[in-house]
Amino acid sequence: MRVLVQRVSEASVKIDGAVHGSIDRGLLMLIGIENDDAQEDANWISQKIINLRIFNDEFGKMNLSSIDVNGEFLVISQFTLHASTKKGNRPSYIKAARPETAIPLYEYFVAQLKKSEHKVETGVFGADMKVSLVNDGPVTIWIDSKNKE
Repeated sequence: MRVLVQRVSEASVKIDGAVHGSIDRGLLMLIGIENDDAQEDANWISQKIINLRIFNDEFGKMNLSSIDVNGEFLVISQFTLHASTKKGNRPSYIKAARPETAIPLYEYFVAQLKKSEHKVETGVFGADMKVSLVNDGPVTIWIDSKNKE
């Protein structure tokens, strides 16, 4: 499982021209699920994100977690995070999980985040979405459950 985390001052997702989800200060997460991902991957990444200290304290140091700042979460599914560009110029998505595998794991990941009592908004799995954000910092972090980094 791969998640691209962006610290935002605001973010939203539109589907068919209508806002489907929006957050204020918090984290925008683009999540990619691969074939061999399991609930253990979702558990590890969700806890890592909830406790990730990437918000500024009163001295301007990234020392606070989303818990400390009452941050909000916007989660967007993005199979292209598992694109392989090794061969040729057209990305291959062979490692990305098929919807019948990915959707339940995506929903499980979202449920794990909701247990933290943060506001959690989502897009719609597989939909054509327009994501807007104001990246705060900018701060963008890549988390991969297979490498535990």
